[in-house]
Amino acid sequence: MPSIDFVMPHWLYWGGLIAFPLIAMYLARQKQPLRGSRTLGIAYFIWVVGGLFGFHRLYLKNKLGLLYWPLFAIILFGSSMQREARIEYSNATGALIGIENATKRSEKRVVKSERAIENAQTQIAALPADDTRGKERVERNIKKETDRIETANEKIASLAAERSEIEPTVGEIAGRRDQWSDVSYYAFLAIMAFMLIDLFLMPRMLKRALAMLAENPDDEVQRVEMDEDSQFVGTGFIGMIDRLSLFMGEFVALWSVIAVFVYYYEVIMRYVFNSPTNWAHEGMFLMFGMQYLIAGAYAMLTESHVRVDIFYANYSPRGKAIIDLLTSVFFFIFAGTLVWTGWIFARDSIGQNEVSFTEWGIQYWPVKITIIIGGVLLVLQGVSHFVKDATLVFVPNKEAKNGS
Repeated sequence: MPSIDFVMPHWLYWGGLIAFPLIAMYLARQKQPLRGSRTLGIAYFIWVVGGLFGFHRLYLKNKLGLLYWPLFAIILFGSSMQREARIEYSNATGALIGIENATKRSEKRVVKSERAIENAQTQIAALPADDTRGKERVERNIKKETDRIETANEKIASLAAERSEIEPTVGEIAGRRDQWSDVSYYAFLAIMAFMLIDLFLMPRMLKRALAMLAENPDDEVQRVEMDEDSQFVGTGFIGMIDRLSLFMGEFVALWSVIAVFVYYYEVIMRYVFNSPTNWAHEGMFLMFGMQYLIAGAYAMLTESHVRVDIFYANYSPRGKAIIDLLTSVFFFIFAGTLVWTGWIFARDSIGQNEVSFTEWGIQYWPVKITIIIGGVLLVLQGVSHFVKDATLVFVPNKEAKNGS
């Protein structure tokens, strides 16, 4: 399989985090019936994110989607064998390079020793005839250099034998690598051809699926209607804060759909094309961190935060409101500190144009700004919660929509 070196552009990453949730929120608000709600849009979405597995056919109740799985298994197996062959090829070529370098060093050793012997013989010729000790010293040097030449020649011969054993395997390994690459590539082309055909067949498959469900309504999976989050929204100015928290919670929740695309891409790149990425993991790591920060106000509105409430759970709504009022000072200290420290982090990051240390080099200052955004949303939602609790405690007869 050919390698792919695509790197997510920074503008596409940040633009996608903003544009995708807005588009998805708009589409989610389009009225769809609960029964018979299989749509072509969802089928095409599954075709995009799970087409290599044939999930779009299974969604449209077409069992031929199972034919995709053997082809994908061939791709995975071929890619795995190609990866092993690539490692063997790298090790073999690395060994050849090591042998070549060692041979060059040994040859240099031989040349150096031969020159030393020539110089020593010249020295012996220049010594007086009665300088026996001088001649013995030079002869010892000649003997030492001669031994070095013999040792170096033995090593050169040994390296040559090792090279003769490795060189034939390099071509065999390269051929095996290319062979498995072709197997994976042709299986991939087969899946791409099937997907292209399905691209035009899906409208007809949808009609068949709907007709099948109409004939066998018991086979349809029914959606469960969940309680609307609007029950937590207050009125007036407090209602505006609550709706803002709801909007931001839904906005960042849809980032999880982006993760489906990115991790699907990463799996395909890693196990099909043997081209693992760095930016996919880093981008999703930062995205989920920002999601956690911004969704805090939504979790507070809908009382989704995990807490130990052994005694609190047994109190009446008014009793819980009193406890919340008494402990709200600690919440505002925390939220205020989060906003202040977030401002410091964001200011320093913008001033230094802080980026990640990977080759992707993504900007960190938008991430630091989300600390401020999350903190401000928490403070606002804390104000809303405080007003609702105060209303329940001091004006118990007044009807107020709250999440307590």
